[in-house]
Amino acid sequence: MSTHSSTAKAVEAGELVRLDFEIWSDTGGTKELVETTREEVATTANWKAPDGFKFGPRAHAIGGDYFPTGIEAAVASAKVGEEFTREFPPGEAFGERDPKLIELFSMHEIERLPEMRRDDAHLDIGTVLTIRGRRGRVVSLTAARVRVDFNPPLAGRKIEGKFRIVEPITSPAEQAHAILEIVYGRGGEFKVESHEGSLVLHVPDRSKFDFTWLAAKPRVIERLREHLHPKVIRIVEEYETPVAAPPESKPKEKHSGGKAATTGARAHPTPAEVAEAASPPAATGTE
Repeated sequence: MSTHSSTAKAVEAGELVRLDFEIWSDTGGTKELVETTREEVATTANWKAPDGFKFGPRAHAIGGDYFPTGIEAAVASAKVGEEFTREFPPGEAFGERDPKLIELFSMHEIERLPEMRRDDAHLDIGTVLTIRGRRGRVVSLTAARVRVDFNPPLAGRKIEGKFRIVEPITSPAEQAHAILEIVYGRGGEFKVESHEGSLVLHVPDRSKFDFTWLAAKPRVIERLREHLHPKVIRIVEEYETPVAAPPESKPKEKHSGGKAATTGARAHPTPAEVAEAASPPAATGTE
């Protein structure tokens, strides 16, 4: 099914757009929601979104690598405003299942894995294990042997997708936000300024010490150069040094006869105390 307007604009490879979609897998006639940008669809299907997930049309690079090649090709053939539904055989989606990727391990070897040494470790059908750098799911087990499937979770499944390209992303600032979202995932938290060939990205507080941001930064810069061709890219990280509150002044004590007390607390602080109160606090961050 598709709705199509003859005047709708075709998209081009590399173009940044906002994409609305839902993707379902089909195993033996049983449908399961894989991912969607539509909250009402997720609610109906009882789909639990990952932590931090936000519903709504998502930034997408046409011909990119977010979807498998066959699905990306279908999206690239669409037009802005067009909604279409397409079925994909396993070979055009997440691949066929490879029997050679289902391997047998001794229970002794499985029990020595780091994740199985935790106090809350649990081994059952469906448990995900990391073995020699590969992640797989347990598909059968006995007292002595464990069979692990290293195929991608959706391998061998027919996929059905419904897609709509909502709009192209055209302004430099919005494109920068889209690239940040695609590459890093928190594009909406960055403040972006674009003027006279200069692009400035203000890094949000929680990203400043985020190793994921440090790893994503080179790819973000590469994509910004590819799409926006700025003369210069500035990435701004600001760190404010907390200022200590001034010491509270103690109220003067009243004494009978109008004479100042000469016992108890000193009438004036020592020079060392004055210097300590005036010293700025030590910096708590690094630039």
